[in-house]
Amino acid sequence: MDTIEKIKQQIAENPILLYMKGSPKLPNCGFSAQASQALMQCGEQFAYVDILQNPDIRSELPKFANWPTFPQLWVDGELVGGCDIILEMAQQGELKEVIDESVAKRSEQAPE
Repeated sequence: MDTIEKIKQQIAENPILLYMKGSPKLPNCGFSAQASQALMQCGEQFAYVDILQNPDIRSELPKFANWPTFPQLWVDGELVGGCDIILEMAQQGELKEVIDESVAKRSEQAPE
């Protein structure tokens, strides 16, 4: 599987996905730390990919996403944005709304 296919698969399989440097518990950059903190405050689980451990994704994702920097937040297959956008959305309460909508969509789709 090539790198772009791997990225598409990660985005498809993880409704809330953060591409970041390091992990939420041990971020390796201030922007990734702030973005993951804002996401954690929404109270829902999210997946992450440490791009420092995946140099192929680190080099290909900016071209695929047409977004040059990390972190990158993807929700339901759509690029939400990077650190500045995530923090701005969090301050305005929009981030939690987007995350809650994503979770609600999945719980509606879940078979009973």
